[in-house]
Amino acid sequence: MHVDPDISLAKTPDKRLITDPTVYPQVLEGAFARSWQWIGEDVAVRVPGATWPQTLLEGSLDEPIVFVRDMDDQLRCFANVCTHRGMTVCEAAGNERFLRCRYHGRRFGLDGKFQHMPEFEGVQNFPCEDDDLPKVSFFQWARFLFASANPSVPAEEVFAPMIERLAWMPVHEFQPEPQRTRDYMVRANWALYVDNYLEGFHIPFVHADLNSVLDYGNYHVEKLPHGVLQLAYGQPGEAVFDLPPSSPEYGKPIAAYYYWFFPNLMFNFYPWGLSVNVVKPLGPSLTRVSFIGFVWDASKMGEGAGAALDRVEREDEVVVEAVQRGIRSRFYKHGRYSVAREDGTHHFHRLLTEAVRPFTTTD
Repeated sequence: MHVDPDISLAKTPDKRLITDPTVYPQVLEGAFARSWQWIGEDVAVRVPGATWPQTLLEGSLDEPIVFVRDMDDQLRCFANVCTHRGMTVCEAAGNERFLRCRYHGRRFGLDGKFQHMPEFEGVQNFPCEDDDLPKVSFFQWARFLFASANPSVPAEEVFAPMIERLAWMPVHEFQPEPQRTRDYMVRANWALYVDNYLEGFHIPFVHADLNSVLDYGNYHVEKLPHGVLQLAYGQPGEAVFDLPPSSPEYGKPIAAYYYWFFPNLMFNFYPWGLSVNVVKPLGPSLTRVSFIGFVWDASKMGEGAGAALDRVEREDEVVVEAVQRGIRSRFYKHGRYSVAREDGTHHFHRLLTEAVRPFTTTD
């Protein structure tokens, strides 16, 4: 569980991080439970009294949570688990004056505080703080909501590089695009999918159409404290951003901003809008990847780097699934990194091994 900080000396992590089913729960706890996860838009909780149950990273963490907007117009998030016997407190989105468990009638205010419990006369030291709904950390950017079971870093610190750099972009005006929203099932470990995303090295070999619209020679990678930014430059005549003078890239033909945040969130900005990609582990060798589309300028859809996302995704899946088969080989141990092209992947492996090491028993 160690990757040398010097990429020119480093080897990829022990393949047990990918292939060993006993390590998988440790990865979930070390990397996913302590990170910020995408929830979605705030549409369902915009008015006082609104309640919106969700599952934090369904298929792996599977934490039941509930967003509520109280009567003081404050957005809150709680564990959606009754403090009496563990029944879910809120089972459907709606508008309520309080939350009440339908199992035994325990009631909570929209501030999460315990209010009432029938048939509990004579119980000593009751109620106490443990009878309130546990608070869940959450973060809002524009209309987008995020949550974390046990964040190791404040969300403001994690996402600041993206929010500040793209402050000129009217993200709050983006509209959902159902045609660019769908799920993909990948028969491979989630980390192999992220490996592939974080390097443009494979583009000329795997994505012929994408390579024809990008200037591969100028493909640029920046390591962020908790993520990676890949700047894709467009070929002459291809769709690029009309950048304002306030942008650090002003005057450059930027075709896409590819942001990744540890461990599994991708924000792909194109001249037409945004594709959020959420990589969801379903097991040691099975992953669901959700594409969630938002349109800014519909007139630019079908052009440039963001034109054929479905085809690019299918091309990536074929490669990643082949790596999943190959990495299990008894003849494979470690790989090395291209200093010129794989610094994003190297950075991911460093973050991953550091996050998992305190939880692993395989060192």
